[in-house]
Amino acid sequence: MFQNLMNLDTAFRHVKYLSFTVVLGSFCFAGYLGVKAIQATQAAQERVYILAEGKALEAFSATKKDNIPVEARDHVKMFHHYFFTLSPDEKFITEQLAKSLYLSDGSAKKVYDNLKERGYFTEIVSANINQTIAMDSVSISIDSYPYEFLYYGKQQIIRPTSVVTRGLITKGKLRHIDRTDQNPHGFLIEHWETLSNKNLNVESR
Repeated sequence: MFQNLMNLDTAFRHVKYLSFTVVLGSFCFAGYLGVKAIQATQAAQERVYILAEGKALEAFSATKKDNIPVEARDHVKMFHHYFFTLSPDEKFITEQLAKSLYLSDGSAKKVYDNLKERGYFTEIVSANINQTIAMDSVSISIDSYPYEFLYYGKQQIIRPTSVVTRGLITKGKLRHIDRTDQNPHGFLIEHWETLSNKNLNVESR
């Protein structure tokens, strides 16, 4: 009789330990599945599908901080493109400069006003001058805010009798503003100034 009771007690303890182990394992497995489900949900939320010409293209969302260097460089590039790419057409010049001024503050407007007062844009039209710019590089420092930048490019001025190539170096700062149709990157150039704009080459036509 006593031996039977001992066997029952041992069996009960074994069943208790086994049950405890099964329950603990179930909780661990449920927790693992919960973590994986959350990770899968977050990964799915980061996926964005764009329909273009009947094709679904996958894109990935990212915070603006992740894209600051890329967007900042493109913002600076496009500002200089609009400001320095000019043709002998008053309407075209006005449109280009208006686009550039949406991307900058009063420092660029001051340069524009000075050039206009000197008759620079009038000369472009009257002398049939084409002006283009090609970016070499842009360095952005995101260690401090507003972000400082240095722009390096080559400006080409095509006259009826010559082609002048100039090396252009400018600097300024970038601060965040709301994104708009005219300013899709959400940056504004401040304290913009030209450090160097000297002739590199002059060719006769």
